Amino acid sequence: MNFSYNSISIAPDQGQPNLTKAQKAFNNLIKQVEKKRAQLMAWETAIPSFQQKYTRELTPLVEASADMQVEMVHCLDQVNDQKGLTKAERRMIADLIIELAGTLLAERDDEKLKALYNKYHHVDYDSQEAADLASMKALFEEMTGFDLGDDVDLRSPEEVMRRAQAQMQEKLAQEEATRQAREEHKAKRKKSAKQIAKEEKQQAEAQQIRLSIREVYRKLASALHPDRETDPQERERKTSLMQRVNQAYEKNNLLQLLELQLELEHIDQSHINNLGEERLAHYNKILKEQLRELEDEIIHVEGDFRMRFGIGPFVQLSPATIMRHLATDIVLTQQAIRDMKKDLADLQDIKKAKAWLKKMHRGSRMDFLDDMPF
Repeated sequence: MNFSYNSISIAPDQGQPNLTKAQKAFNNLIKQVEKKRAQLMAWETAIPSFQQKYTRELTPLVEASADMQVEMVHCLDQVNDQKGLTKAERRMIADLIIELAGTLLAERDDEKLKALYNKYHHVDYDSQEAADLASMKALFEEMTGFDLGDDVDLRSPEEVMRRAQAQMQEKLAQEEATRQAREEHKAKRKKSAKQIAKEEKQQAEAQQIRLSIREVYRKLASALHPDRETDPQERERKTSLMQRVNQAYEKNNLLQLLELQLELEHIDQSHINNLGEERLAHYNKILKEQLRELEDEIIHVEGDFRMRFGIGPFVQLSPATIMRHLATDIVLTQQAIRDMKKDLADLQDIKKAKAWLKKMHRGSRMDFLDDMPF
């Protein structure tokens, strides 16, 4: 018998029509945990499908677009060698080559592109890039307080992130060591009766929380122990259930343990309705911690997804919308490729090339660059 997530809740009865504060908190926490759990599951389900479609459909288009942009740079250089262009048109060509080549060189190592960039910019690309990266490194280190080291590859966001995370972990470890040393120092000092009472209360509450989860776990483990089962099929079923119980217990997942009790009919709605106030207080603390862990995990999963696929923090995303975003990106990249094919054809004829440059001059140059699927 399977229960939905909403099976766990305290319902008012005739003897007690109004829920207590702790009961209301329990129901509210259960709903929040269920919501976050469903959200995390949605991300974990959606990402593989997104990655498959991204790799199969969008990646080849982006690569084809980049190749056409390289062709565009060379084509513009050839147009610049022709007679009949004004100084303004040549400046327009130079600006386009610098911007296109500079963006492409950030993603690929192409000596011919680099030579064209240097030709029109009159600045060595490698020297400029080294200076820019050094400035970025200095700014990053000043803002974060981290030391990335002299050998970090600043062109790799993943490498910078790994270095920063390593520094953060080291810093947190040092702070934890300092905190522990401070706590040990405090422990050696004579404590007041009030401090002793507070610590004893906290320790007792922590112990009761552990016992609350362990009690649910032991009841399930006792009923499901596979070694006590003689029937092979039933032993297999109990082994599978016991694995779920162990996983839930290892993660302090109270909600899942309670759901398993309901699923196995070890408890019913009456049992949930009659949880004592003290037990509810323990359960609510466990659920609050579980909720925080789920929220942290969702932030990590979404952040990792954004970093892997180059999606900025200001783009609104959810598991339900990422495939629509991808479909839009595919359509826009296909359109950009069609537009570039037409542009490349126009640049083969000097009259059409001049008309194309005039169109760029009238204000669509930035639109042209913005439409490039870099």
